[in-house]
This record gives sequence, structure tokens and C-alpha cells, in this order.
Amino acid sequence: MAAVRDNVFPTRMNLTVTKTRLKGAQTGHSLLKRKSEALTTRFRVIVRKIEDAKLKMGKVMQNASFSLAEVAYITGDISYQVRESAKHATFKVAAKQENVSGVLLPAFEADVQTGAGQFELTGLGRGGQQIQKARTVYITAVKTLVELASLQTAFVILDEVIKLTNRRVNAIEYVIIPRIENTVSYINSELDEQDREEFYRLKKIQGKKKERAAVALKELEEKARQAVEDGKLHGDSDEGTRDILAEHVDEDIIF
Repeated sequence: MAAVRDNVFPTRMNLTVTKTRLKGAQTGHSLLKRKSEALTTRFRVIVRKIEDAKLKMGKVMQNASFSLAEVAYITGDISYQVRESAKHATFKVAAKQENVSGVLLPAFEADVQTGAGQFELTGLGRGGQQIQKARTVYITAVKTLVELASLQTAFVILDEVIKLTNRRVNAIEYVIIPRIENTVSYINSELDEQDREEFYRLKKIQGKKKERAAVALKELEEKARQAVEDGKLHGDSDEGTRDILAEHVDEDIIF
């Protein structure tokens, strides 16, 4: 199977452009690789926190259930009293964003407001201490739920981003960079072949010129030898010295 490469014309300019693309692809691969490593490190930290939060959640919900059972045993059903005493929300959740290597992760924070007059008369007859204890335990449970929700949301987002980043890293490493490298190798081989062809052509031209010069020199030597044999080269006859150049008259050239 032939190596996959880009369809480009092998020139010096395309070689420079392709090398620039190769450098950019290598830089991008390095940056994405480091981003993937940073996200993976944060992902593992979140996994450990989720495990701890779930273990904590089990204990907290167990205590909350026991506290509610104690309240129900001592005071009976107090749900209507709670509804009448609740004037505004005392437990709020604030959302913010955290930037991790360019990825925005949502983070939830619990905001507990102790309003004046809230649940002051609840359990006034009996069970007031158990009610306040149950309220405190359930606030802790809801805080743990908010923390767990924040960690779970970050877990899901990081999981998708890490998969996407790893796919990009693999695509650059195993598809884009090899293709650009094959293109650079192809352009270099074609340019080398052109240089060899040009060198061979110049060598052949030089050889032809040498052959023609040798033939012309041989003809001049032959003419000189013939002139010496005829006794006309040194002017021994009455006609004097023979001018070889004057004997040959070129025809006029009409432009």
C-alpha cells in the first residue's frame, strides 16, 4: 500500500509550506498531549473525591434517617408545622465555573442562611432538641448532595472532553503528521530527482560541446597538415603566402 500524502506540486515553495504545516502539527500535538495529561490528572482527583463523597453520603443519610425517626417518634408528624414556619428559602445553591486547561467545569456551592424567626416555634411543646438536631443533620446531608452533584457534573464533562482530546491527539499523531511527513519526503525525492536530471543534462551538454570543439580542432589540424603538405603554409611559391581566411567569403545575410 502506497504511503498516504497530499497531492501537491513538488516545488521549493510547497516544501517550505509543508514543513511549516508539519511544525504546526507537531506543536499542536504537544499542546493537546499536555492538555490531555492535565485533564486526566484532574479527572483522577475527581474520581477519588466522588468515592469519598459517596461513602460520606451513606453515613450522613443514615444519621439523617435515624434523626427523622426520632423526631417522628417523639413529636409525631410535624410536616405541617414546617410548611407554616418556612417563609423563605434558607438553603440556596450558588453555581460558578472553574477553568481547567481551557475546559469550564461547573461548581456548586451550598449557601445556608439562618433567618431570624425560622422554625422557632416548631417543637415548642416537645421534641424541640430532636427537631433542631434533625435539621442540622439534613443540612449536612444536602451539602454533601450538592458537593456530590458538582463532582458528578465535572466527572461527566471531563470524561467527554478527555475522550475528544485523545481522539484529536491520536488523529494528529497517527494520521496528520505521517501524511505531512510523507508529503515532505515526496517533495524532497522529486526535487532530488530534478537536480539529478539537471546535472545529467548539463553534463551531456558539456560533453557535446567538448566533442564539437574536438571535431573543430581536428578539422583545423587536418587543414593545417594539408597546407603543409602542399607547401603553401610557409609561402615557398611565387604566389606568396596563402590567406586561408581570405579565401573563404561568407554570403551576406539579409535581415
